[in-house]
Amino acid sequence: MIYSAKQLKYVLNWLIAGTRGGATRARIIVALKNMPMNANQLANYLGVDYRTIKHHLEILEKNKIITSAGEKYGVTYFLTTIMEENYNIFEEIWEKFGKKEKRR
Repeated sequence: MIYSAKQLKYVLNWLIAGTRGGATRARIIVALKNMPMNANQLANYLGVDYRTIKHHLEILEKNKIITSAGEKYGVTYFLTTIMEENYNIFEEIWEKFGKKEKRR
């Protein structure tokens, strides 16, 4: 399934602002926007446990926000085309949610 911009906004709202772990998922999206990485690279870059990163990568991939290429430990993750094309939707959501997150 390929999302429309409206559907993507709904999914991103749920993934980022509507569930626990949204801040970690947002940080992963930002990191992958800058450069594709494997899970180990992301864990080191973000300073987050490898297993936690793997969990969030699975959620993001299942929801068609990121995709992967390669095998085993060499699997590299990057944003899907629809996510790249509509990155501004993510930025709007993260701008609102990120400010709330910082107040906690």
